[in-house]
Amino acid sequence: MPTVLIIDDNAAVAIALDVLFSLHDIGALRATSPEEGLAILDATRVDLVIQDMNFSADTTSGEEGRALFRAIRQRHPDLPVILLTAWTHLDAAVDLVKSGAADYLSKPWNDNRLIATVTNLIELGQANRSLRQRVQQERRVRRDLEQGFDLRGMVWQDAATERVLHLACQVARADVPVLISGPNGTGKERIAEIIQANSLVAGGPFVVLNCGALPAELIEAELFGAEAGAYTGASRAREGKFEAADGGTLFLDEIGNLPLAGQMKLLRVLETGRFERLGSNRERQVKVRVISATNANLGAMIRAGTFREDLFYRLNVIELRLPALAARPADILPLASSFLARGKSLHHCAQAALLAHAWPGNVRELKNVMARASLLAAGDIIKATDLGLPVTLAPGVEVEPDRDAIVQAMARTNGVVAQAAADLGLSRQALYRRMERLGIAR
Repeated sequence: MPTVLIIDDNAAVAIALDVLFSLHDIGALRATSPEEGLAILDATRVDLVIQDMNFSADTTSGEEGRALFRAIRQRHPDLPVILLTAWTHLDAAVDLVKSGAADYLSKPWNDNRLIATVTNLIELGQANRSLRQRVQQERRVRRDLEQGFDLRGMVWQDAATERVLHLACQVARADVPVLISGPNGTGKERIAEIIQANSLVAGGPFVVLNCGALPAELIEAELFGAEAGAYTGASRAREGKFEAADGGTLFLDEIGNLPLAGQMKLLRVLETGRFERLGSNRERQVKVRVISATNANLGAMIRAGTFREDLFYRLNVIELRLPALAARPADILPLASSFLARGKSLHHCAQAALLAHAWPGNVRELKNVMARASLLAAGDIIKATDLGLPVTLAPGVEVEPDRDAIVQAMARTNGVVAQAAADLGLSRQALYRRMERLGIAR
C-alpha cells in the first residue's frame, strides 16, 4: 500500500485527508510540525508528502512552508511534494512548483482532483524508482565487468551486447570450445579476444585463421601444417595453426567454410588433441582452446550434408549469439565516437542519421563510415552530409538542409539537381525552392 505523509498543524485538515486516503487504499502518516515531518521522513519510506505552507499562529507569509520544502528536497530530491495553500500565499506555492514541487492545491480542496493527483504522482514515483534501480543495477554490472575482466577496449552501451560480454567472461576460464554466431562485421573476433584474455591460457598465443579466406585445398595445411612435398609448392615443412596455438587459443573464423575432410580432422583434434601434418604419419600432441565463429546457419548446413553434426555439437558446447548492430542501437553512437579521429565530434543531425541507418555491414561498416567522415569533413564537427549515408525519414517528416549541405550535395553530384535532391531526401522542386531562397545558383 502506498503511503502519504501529511504535514499540517491543523488536526481537522490532517484527519480529513487521512479519511479520504483510507477510502482509496492509501496509507497516511501525520505530522503537526516541520521537525516532526522531517523526522518521520528520516525513519520511514513514504511515496508522497502533502505539506502546509504555514505552521505558526498568525503567520501567513509561507516562509515556513518554503523552508520545509527546501529541507525535504535536500534530503529526498526525488520525493514528490504537494503544497496545500491558502489564497493568501498562492504566489509562494507557485514559486515552489517552479523549483520542483509536484503540485499545489488550494484550501478547501477538491477531493476528486486531490486523489487523481496523488495517485498519478505515486505511480510516477514508483516507475521512476524502478527505473533508477534498473539503471543502478546496469551500472553495477558494467562496473563489475570492467573491473573484474580484461575487455580488450570493448566499447558498448546496449544491454544485448552486455549480455554477450557477461556470458563470454563467465565461460572464459572453462576449458571448453565456444561457438560465436552472428552476422559478418559484428565483432565476433573481439569477443574471442576477450575470452582468450580472461582464460586460463591468457598468457599463451592467440592464433586466428579465417577459414573463408583460403582455398579449400589449403585450409587443412593451414590448420595442421604440412611436410615438404605434401602438395604442389610445399618446398619445406611448415607448422600449422594448431602447433602455433599450442598452450593458447585458436580462433577459427567462418568455420562453416571448412571442407568435410578438414571437419573430420578437426573433430579428432578436439577430442584427442592429436593430429598429423599433411604428408606425415607422425602424430603430434597439442593443448589448444578452440573458439570458432560463423555467420552461416550451421543447422541448415547439417541438413544439407555440408557440415558434420558431431562436429557442430563438439564446437557448440557454449554458443554466444552476437546480434547485428541494428539490434543493439544503444551501441551505435558510442562506437561511432570511438572511431572518430581525435578532436572530431558528431553534430546532432549526424547522430540522428547514424541511428536511422540500417547498418547491413554492422560495426565494420560503421567504422568505415566514421573513418571516411573524419577525413572528408571540413571542420571538427561531423555533419550528417559528411557521413555519405542515404537519407531515411519517417513518413511526413521533411528535412531542412542548410546552405552548406546543399552546396556539398550539388558538388558531389556534379550539379545534377535530381540526384542531389535524392541525396538530401527532397523532391527536385523542393530543392529548387531552397536553392532560390538561399541564393544558390543552379
